[in-house]
Amino acid sequence: MADHPEFEQLVNRYYRDLYRFGFSLTGNEADACDLTQETFYIWANKGHQLKNPAGVKAWLFTTLHRQFLQTRRHETRFKDEPIDEASSELPATVADCVNRIDARTLLTFLGQLDETHRGPLVLYYMEDLSYKEIADVLALPLGTVQSRIARAKIKLFQLLNETSAAPRPMK
Repeated sequence: MADHPEFEQLVNRYYRDLYRFGFSLTGNEADACDLTQETFYIWANKGHQLKNPAGVKAWLFTTLHRQFLQTRRHETRFKDEPIDEASSELPATVADCVNRIDARTLLTFLGQLDETHRGPLVLYYMEDLSYKEIADVLALPLGTVQSRIARAKIKLFQLLNETSAAPRPMK
């Protein structure tokens, strides 16, 4: 296990970025916290195995992504049925996306992308990873990462255009 002050520094340096990536994958605060904490737990037990200390950021993102995929596989096998009654309690909002796109709107749009496109896009734009780093984190060929980011951008633009063209509710 890593030296305690070093571990604290690592958590302080990367927690926010890992949480943000986890939230972009799950769309849920509690799940993002769980993924982030699990990632640091794994680091505490296995981080000493990392040969190149400069690769710690990529190692953490890779680990978080693997934990997400493992959780997703488990959820797919043991799927809970959604409770439809709660959906009527959710507020209905129409975003004014052309003039002001806020973080909540962007997260909503990201949530509409499938996970194969959402992950690379978030790692590129929000976490500033290079295509090569993303390919390593997600264990994908470089060309696949590039095409997924391109397709994700197209889908986001389509969602933005659909939202801006949506009729506004009458007052």
